[in-house]
Amino acid sequence: MGTLWWNGTFFTMRKEGETTDAVYVEEGQIIDHGSAEDLSSAYSERITKKVDIEGAYVYPGLVDSHLHMVGHGERLIRLDLSETTQASEMVHQLIKKVKDTPPGEWVFAEGWNENNFIDRKIFHRMELDEITTSHPMYLTRICRHAALVNSKALELAGITKDTPDPEGGVIVRDADGMPTGYLLDAATELVKSVIPPVDKAYVKRALQTAVQDMLRLGLVGGHTEDLNYYGGFKQTFDAFNEVINGVDCKFRAHLLVHHEAIDEMKESGYSKGEVTPYIELGPMKIFADGALGGRTALLSAPYTDDPRTSGVAMHQQSELENLVKRARDEDMPVAIHTIGDEALRLAIDAIEKYPCTNGRDRLIHVQVINQDLIERLKNLRVVLDIQPRFVAADFPWVMERLGEERLPYSFAWKTLIEEGLHCAGGSDAPIEPVDPLLGIHAAVTRKKPGETHEGYLPDQKLSMFEAVKLFTTGSASAIEKESERGLIAPGYAADFTVLNHNVFEGDPDHLLHAEVLMTVVDDSIMYQKNK
Repeated sequence: MGTLWWNGTFFTMRKEGETTDAVYVEEGQIIDHGSAEDLSSAYSERITKKVDIEGAYVYPGLVDSHLHMVGHGERLIRLDLSETTQASEMVHQLIKKVKDTPPGEWVFAEGWNENNFIDRKIFHRMELDEITTSHPMYLTRICRHAALVNSKALELAGITKDTPDPEGGVIVRDADGMPTGYLLDAATELVKSVIPPVDKAYVKRALQTAVQDMLRLGLVGGHTEDLNYYGGFKQTFDAFNEVINGVDCKFRAHLLVHHEAIDEMKESGYSKGEVTPYIELGPMKIFADGALGGRTALLSAPYTDDPRTSGVAMHQQSELENLVKRARDEDMPVAIHTIGDEALRLAIDAIEKYPCTNGRDRLIHVQVINQDLIERLKNLRVVLDIQPRFVAADFPWVMERLGEERLPYSFAWKTLIEEGLHCAGGSDAPIEPVDPLLGIHAAVTRKKPGETHEGYLPDQKLSMFEAVKLFTTGSASAIEKESERGLIAPGYAADFTVLNHNVFEGDPDHLLHAEVLMTVVDDSIMYQKNK
């Protein structure tokens, strides 16, 4: 009837330093905790299985509060350029990829980042044409708000000198007005629209790859946004149900629904809420702006390193308000991508006009803010989805974008928490590594692994307890599950992340060498090292 998990150190996360020795579970729910001896005595007639943790350290199951699971799987099965540090190396990898791709088929790659190159090089379409003219090429930037394409891809998309910039996007052009092959935000959709659609088998393969990798890294769940990009809502949603079937695969997937997928969701007979014990439909996802890397995050003042622009608004204010109103009409909260402070202001304006009455709204990223916006946020039913790894990835170049004056309120995780705002922790994978221990490390150290300085904006460092809370109680509160997930306590789900390391002791760099020994979802071992 029940399982006794024993011989470990279980961190309850109810308060700092609180631990227990063993946990008794029935039907996927924690019934009691205490010493193994006491629990064995109290539940002797009900214990049907005992799991020896063998002295390891057990945490409430870690959950990524914002990522793109199918996209993460794609990164693992496609050409990954995220670790490429030289433009010449990127060329070499693309040449190899072209050789392995039949003529006429699309060449895809993920994750290039010019900030990793000494010369900050962004390739021109003619340079990509030197690699191939017989394959259309689509190369996604690390932020997923920009892409490089060659002339063949531009031709298939019908993009010429006379093609106007779409609303919410930019076709970057040279001095003669010709497209360079660099597309920002909504402009990427012009090319995406002519890429052959993927089938469900592809989506399932990417999703299975992602889930297996996340379980291996100690994640018991993720809040993900995928439902509008892989053949529409139904195909992608069906793939989630078939992969995360609750039998051989248990994983807590909370699915954000892009505003363009709402109609298909309704036509398919679904609405916000739990679909299975492992899959639930969440808020309406809306993009308010782009990303700092491509200078499309919407700022209230121009970029310091390019005063010609303040970024890109994905929607006019009235359109954004109408989208929020549509969510309220569907009895849904919203999850709005806001990186720049001006995008955040627009989102707050819309939420204030149409307040949330069912659940909590989510503001995703919140990388640039100010005190006035903080005060307004305090009056709203919102959770802030933050990604600590962005500090390790974006500094120091982001300081060139924003300048000294804006830095005190940029990536200001400590300030947000001290101001009493609810924060949840994620990775935004595939933009950043999905490994939650890297996210916790970045929150605590504010630097890349291996760097020896005191951290970027060190006054914003979180304590280890605060950082772990982001991925446990924080992620639970983001979806109103704080009374049933995120703690090791009676009444909570038996979801555990088991490590060989006590993260609350020693140097934070020890996190970089910690090993996930076991990932448990619903009292079931979904990953076990070396088994």
